[in-house]
Amino acid sequence: METYTAMRHFADSWGLLAMAAFFLGVVVFTLRPGSRQAANEAAAIPLKDD
Repeated sequence: METYTAMRHFADSWGLLAMAAFFLGVVVFTLRPGSRQAANEAAAIPLKDD
């Protein structure tokens, strides 16, 4: 089996599933309870005086 064919088969089967799982994980991580405070603190970093 050629390398290209093997990579194409992997991407068609498991690659798409892995990317979808990663996307869903990022969305859940972003929208989890308690993330608003962390996001607000990160957004305020440039405005803090040293």
